[in-house]
Amino acid sequence: MRTLNIAGRLVPALALATTLGIAALAEAPRDPLVQANAALQAGEADKALTLLSAVSQTGPELAEAHNLRCRVQYTLEQWDAAASECQEAVRLDGQNSGYHLWLGRALGERADRASFMSAYSLGKRVRMEFEEAVRLNPRNAEALADLGEFYYDAPGVVGGGTGKAEGVAAQLDKVDVARAHELRARIAEQRKDFGTAEREFKQAITVSGHPAFQWMTLASFYRRHERWTEMVSAVQSGIGAAQRDKHSGVALYNGASTLTKANREPALAAKMLEDYLAGPVKTEEAPAFVAHLRLARLKEQLGDGAAAKRERAAALALAHGYKPAQDSKH
Repeated sequence: MRTLNIAGRLVPALALATTLGIAALAEAPRDPLVQANAALQAGEADKALTLLSAVSQTGPELAEAHNLRCRVQYTLEQWDAAASECQEAVRLDGQNSGYHLWLGRALGERADRASFMSAYSLGKRVRMEFEEAVRLNPRNAEALADLGEFYYDAPGVVGGGTGKAEGVAAQLDKVDVARAHELRARIAEQRKDFGTAEREFKQAITVSGHPAFQWMTLASFYRRHERWTEMVSAVQSGIGAAQRDKHSGVALYNGASTLTKANREPALAAKMLEDYLAGPVKTEEAPAFVAHLRLARLKEQLGDGAAAKRERAAALALAHGYKPAQDSKH
């Protein structure tokens, strides 16, 4: 199932959307939906929820308010609440591709944590939501990528299958070539064809307009196969690409996650998170409060207890309902 970037996959389109959201906010400063989206992208979960509480419960913007509330709760890892809010958005506007996509994502998180029988039922619903998102908008690259990931990762009993995933990759060729290569890489990796997977990940770098993201994806591949030197080298290449592309600073969050999971280069991982938090572009796929908490853990690992305490406080200031940050105080 697709997970929040905690699993390591980020897309540059979301970083670009953040910039567009900020521009829209400047044009309509009193629009609570625009402000709430800007707060969501900035990782200000508490502020976003407060703004959404001011939205009329009868107006035409209600479906979008439910979708935004779902996405805020998704970043907070409140999966049941997120799924309920996304379900309401779909009920109010069933023709919106994005609403079906986010409902599928929230249900996917619930399925990952459910009992076997519940996961079976939820898995089928996830597939249906992703398929509907693609049906409504065949050029929705995020929906295609998530559907492809579902197909190669899910068992056939809930509608998965690598053949179906290959079909989605062919659709992605017409919409987002870099994503198409990434999907083919993941299919090959699933089949244990690691040489093809590596070539496809590298090809994604070649064709991408924002290669910092694809460098970090390649680094994550190397981590999974314990190729530590190549992993660090790919992360360094991703850092260089991010420095040349103002829209790719979010990739630093991905690279830091990869290093942390590998238990390698904690000082470098901390610097990457600091640079991400200090940068101009953030996204809900890499929530700032999660970055602060991860940075706190790294600072603690590096022996800087005072900095760790500050970072935990910063996380809770943005999202007091984020349970991992609450638990880390004890």
